[in-house]
Amino acid sequence: MSFSTFLSLVRAIALGLIFSAGPAFAQKTTIKAKDAKIKAKTTDAAGNTRKIKAVAEPAAPQPVSPVASAPQTVLPAPAQGLEGASGWVSDLSAAQAQAKASGRPILAVFSGSDWCKPCIMYEQEVFAQPEFAAYAKDKLVLAHFDFPRLKKNQPSAAQIKLNETAAAQLNREGDFPLAVVLSPEGKVLAKTGYIAGGPAAFEAYLKTIVPTL
Repeated sequence: MSFSTFLSLVRAIALGLIFSAGPAFAQKTTIKAKDAKIKAKTTDAAGNTRKIKAVAEPAAPQPVSPVASAPQTVLPAPAQGLEGASGWVSDLSAAQAQAKASGRPILAVFSGSDWCKPCIMYEQEVFAQPEFAAYAKDKLVLAHFDFPRLKKNQPSAAQIKLNETAAAQLNREGDFPLAVVLSPEGKVLAKTGYIAGGPAAFEAYLKTIVPTL
């Protein structure tokens, strides 16, 4: 329970004690609070006292998505993201067409390049590494969809539409970072958040989804 909530509860108890006691008791009120326990005492002019005790209940825990990253401080966007990087496309329809033509599965990555720290780590540690590029070159169709927050980092209107279309199909929950593996036919095979361990760990994960990779 926050301090402000706790303080509000103390005030409510004091006021309730005074008003319920009537005018005769509204002479002197003393309140003591320790941890979640509250004690209040009201004394009238004749020396009669009335006491009340209460225990504040803790606030209910808030649900947390197992994939979505916690809110992050807005960060400067990396100098080089995956947009325009060799082998990466930013159009899901184009990626699906490549997958059907080549028979390769799709790896679609959703990130927030200027606010989501795990997203930035994912790109720097895995997707932007030369080892991963060499591995994925003949095995995967790579697609990347970025959702920055800073105005200066916003993509074009056309790209925003492509990103939103991809998210509507593959990331309706709004999880960041998110990597989605799809079959060449477009069926979702798996979704995962950040995987530590660099390209080797991510490649090992992919092989558990598509053993032929």
